[in-house]
Amino acid sequence: MAVRKEGKRMNIPLLDLKAQYLLIKEEIDNAVLGVLDSCRFILGPEVKTLEDDIAAYCGTKHAIAVANGTDALVLALQACKIGPGDEVITSPFTFFASAETIANVGATPVFVDIDPLTLNLDVNKLEEKITSRTKAIIPVHIFGQMVDMDKVMDLAGKYKLKIIEDAAQAIGAEYKGRKAGSIGDAGTFSFFPTKNLGCYGDGGMVITNDDAVADKIRMLRFHGCKSKYYHDEIGHNSRLDEIQAAILRVKFKYLDKWNQTRREKAENYDKLLAPLAQQGKLTLPVKDPDGVPVYHLYVLRSDEREKIAIALDEKGIACGIYYPLPLHMQNAFAYLGYNLGDLPIAEEACTQALAIPCYPELTSEQQEDIAQVILNALA
Repeated sequence: MAVRKEGKRMNIPLLDLKAQYLLIKEEIDNAVLGVLDSCRFILGPEVKTLEDDIAAYCGTKHAIAVANGTDALVLALQACKIGPGDEVITSPFTFFASAETIANVGATPVFVDIDPLTLNLDVNKLEEKITSRTKAIIPVHIFGQMVDMDKVMDLAGKYKLKIIEDAAQAIGAEYKGRKAGSIGDAGTFSFFPTKNLGCYGDGGMVITNDDAVADKIRMLRFHGCKSKYYHDEIGHNSRLDEIQAAILRVKFKYLDKWNQTRREKAENYDKLLAPLAQQGKLTLPVKDPDGVPVYHLYVLRSDEREKIAIALDEKGIACGIYYPLPLHMQNAFAYLGYNLGDLPIAEEACTQALAIPCYPELTSEQQEDIAQVILNALA
């Protein structure tokens, strides 16, 4: 394995959406033009077909397309009757929306520390945070690997809790043969452009087997009405538009293939970076044997993260910090009263975690170059 000659910048992005687009350009362009030709732009046949396809794929009765992944969580919480006075348990090591949405419906986020191996919620610490006010748990399937859902669902049954899976990064991932989002009362997806299944703007979806939850979300996403101009509740304007649905329908055909390629890229990195892991200089992503991850991100951990990031940047290789600050230490959640040291595993992960390029269009040669830069940086 030899890195390119000294001084040459490689210009490898963290994600190459342009390369993906060029591979399916004709299909995407025809899909968009088809919508323009139809002049059906809101809640038309593209949205309905996408909903049907994703429901079938995930093994759920319902899939309801909405404007974005954040709205998907808000609507799922509202449909599950979560509101003021309620507590909802979630992870501190995730994107802000996972907890922001809890606050947006008037409930209180309660954070539980993460598992030191998978970086998902530590399910063994959940029960001690359950109180009489706890009404739901939002397990976040971080970086495309699912939480131990057996333990989550056991607690849901014991304490009569609602479970809303935040599968924004995990469409197509599995836990014991079941798809992400399909196990709890509801599951939510984001179709933000960088996701494994991403549109060319904002988009989201809620999946569920609960007829009442599905009906409620369909009503809430369209200004709280079941029949046009007759409003039963205060709702939202949260609809996935037809152009984005048409784009997603094209890309959805490739999702399983792309996810499998991501797994292959991750396995290749595991081999290339094994020497550093064996020396204790680097922690590689840990795969749960009960799951099938989709590697939305391939996240390394190292006490020398800055050294790695600088070395990569010097070679023109993009990387990303996910996440620089845990949610319980964000200024927006200062009112919750958490202190540094309360959730030490999440806090440590935020000082160590670094995502490197891992996407289907990345070549083996580029992976070798990236790995060599990291090996050299920590030599």
